[in-house]
Amino acid sequence: MTAIISIQHLNKTYRSKDGASVHALDDINLDIARGEFVSLIGPSGCGKSTLLRIIADLIQPSGGAITVNGKPAKKARTDRDYGFVFQAPTLYDWRTVLKNVELPLEIMKHHKAEREARARAMLQLVELSEFADKYPWQLSGGMQQRVSIARALAFQPGILLMDEPFGALDEMTRERMNNELLRIWSSLPDMTVIFVTHSISEAVYLSDRVVVMSPRPGRIAEIIDIDMPRPRGTETRDLDAFFHYSSHLRHSLREGIAQHE
Repeated sequence: MTAIISIQHLNKTYRSKDGASVHALDDINLDIARGEFVSLIGPSGCGKSTLLRIIADLIQPSGGAITVNGKPAKKARTDRDYGFVFQAPTLYDWRTVLKNVELPLEIMKHHKAEREARARAMLQLVELSEFADKYPWQLSGGMQQRVSIARALAFQPGILLMDEPFGALDEMTRERMNNELLRIWSSLPDMTVIFVTHSISEAVYLSDRVVVMSPRPGRIAEIIDIDMPRPRGTETRDLDAFFHYSSHLRHSLREGIAQHE
């Protein structure tokens, strides 16, 4: 399939606070097709969040090339081709849930009626319609992240970038959020998701492919195709294939760390 995101020989070097040169990413080559769910996993500091932010044009690469929807990353950002979900919900406590979801449409100067209709549709998608008039501080952590997802989808992007959005949640809530995310993704045809995680089971459960990154400087150590049937549910975690892929991924991560030591 034609790549919706294409990364070629991408490198990133930056200066630390003490002036030292830090080589964060080295020769990253990756193509992601429309409609794929791809996870990035690796040890802390391997550059997976840096790579996600380069795709989003939030930081600039030091070398190499990247295209998003066949255009430079900056153009894709200004065209609002993607939504971004951060580790923390980053909601405004003084705005209702509905008004938080409306915010990007408000910035884009959509008419009030259009903003509200779209925001309510997104809250229905994440199953939070009855909380539209509540405030973020009245919601649980998992519910706040669902509001963040609704906000990221409000302007109908074709790509969703997610930087460890469930990392702060307890294990049971995290599993429920995994199911919610797959439900949302499957209901939006051709939606492409790039998902950063530290969790082996989460990466296997969610993904079509898992990109394993090595310790700094971050390189792609392996790309694992997850050939398990969809839709996935609680029973998926009991499949032999799930244990096989989890074991393979764990071994790949350990091998990468061992080679770096």
